[in-house]
Amino acid sequence: MGVIRIRAGAPEDSDLIFHYICELAVYERARNEVTATPAMLREALFGEQPRAFSLICDIDNEPAGFAIYFYSFSTWLGKYGLFLEDLYVSPDHRGQGAGKALLRYLAQQAVAEGCGRFEWNVLDWNEPAIRFYEACGAVAMSEWEGYRLEGDALQRFATEPGPP
Repeated sequence: MGVIRIRAGAPEDSDLIFHYICELAVYERARNEVTATPAMLREALFGEQPRAFSLICDIDNEPAGFAIYFYSFSTWLGKYGLFLEDLYVSPDHRGQGAGKALLRYLAQQAVAEGCGRFEWNVLDWNEPAIRFYEACGAVAMSEWEGYRLEGDALQRFATEPGPP
């Protein structure tokens, strides 16, 4: 096992983060859905007012994976939560503890910042990830269904005439 180090992403990591996003999209059978560019990521993650944040995981000073997260808010708890958007470890580095290190780092950050929740989504067919998350103590929120407005549907809904 190599030495695992987690660090905050930096602007110069934009190309690496984009590379990992593309690898993840291929794994999730959705590469054609990636419209982000390294420049867009640089602005979103490292611009004047970032609303999402990144972590880079290195094993023996070699990039091994990444995580992207942002903050949510629970009205019932009256506290912020930490939402993990993506966690990915490249195939060459799996099985060495990088994924667990990223997840634990974020859990520790959530606790240190007083967050009431640490949440993420997983595709229902991704059995290796589901087993991994459950082994860490995570529980599926099966009573909730995710909904999304995006692209043309978002634009149409936002610009419909009538009261907001």
